Amino acid sequence: MSVLVYIESDNGALKKAALEVASYGRALANTLNTSLSAVIFSSENNELLASYGVDKVLTVDYSEKFNAKIYADIITQAAQKEQATVVVLSSSADSRYLAPMLSVGLDGGYVPNVVELPTQTQPFTVKRSVFSNKAFCATEISTAVKIIGLSNNAFGLVEHPVSSQTEPFSPNIISTEINIENVDKAANKVTIADAETVVSAGRGLKGPENWAMVEDLAEVLGAATACSKPVSDLGWRPHSEHVGQTGKPVASNLYIAIGISGAIQHLAGINSSKVKVVINTDPEAPFFKAADYGIVGDAFEVVPKLIEKLKEFKAQNG
Repeated sequence: MSVLVYIESDNGALKKAALEVASYGRALANTLNTSLSAVIFSSENNELLASYGVDKVLTVDYSEKFNAKIYADIITQAAQKEQATVVVLSSSADSRYLAPMLSVGLDGGYVPNVVELPTQTQPFTVKRSVFSNKAFCATEISTAVKIIGLSNNAFGLVEHPVSSQTEPFSPNIISTEINIENVDKAANKVTIADAETVVSAGRGLKGPENWAMVEDLAEVLGAATACSKPVSDLGWRPHSEHVGQTGKPVASNLYIAIGISGAIQHLAGINSSKVKVVINTDPEAPFFKAADYGIVGDAFEVVPKLIEKLKEFKAQNG
């Protein structure tokens, strides 16, 4: 009996969401008075995982591109090996893709968007966000194996150093008819999924030629850049930057919306962000009702001044 976490990595580097999953897994293992194991498709970063409370790290020597069916089967075998009663995943696109397959393999109940530790363990009940993050629901998992999808930025990073052991894990690799031909990734950019801060813009910027100031603001803040659906549909920005209910969900600590009116689909996708700031010329824009802070003004005047002040602040404070 144990808790197993799936640790996502990117070319050997651990994602922030992976460390949050490890933090949550450690706290859950303490609650259940059991051990915490992790499965990772890499042989690196084991010391880092130990600092976040992982007792045992199962390393899988599988370097092929992500394939949900194969990954789900390997994690299933790892969970069976460790006799795990709870498996914890992140809310990344990859984890959401493989989770239903993992649920079938383990005959376990899967609950996504979990935001905190179980409110009780008998019966096993978790709190999750529902209705596009507009409400919370207490969900009971009655299966022998429980599968939890942790909502991004819901638990945070909590160090809990332990003495950890590393064990090579050699599962049976299944054959599949799904072939991954190519994966294109943006280089040298903060990804939306891992970003603490996201700077997003909409049609209020009037054209792709004006995006430099958005990128400048993002660079100063160490943020990821994003956009509204109309912007990506027009081809001003890549679809990978489209956030909202029909794009990528955002759960950043700070979300800055520039020239975005705030359609309901967009607001639903960014509702999990902790602090929302809007810059718009229209004081009646729906985004102002959802924002924590708002600036009524022309983005072409406000954003350059904001960048200037942020640079001055950083220069003065190192």
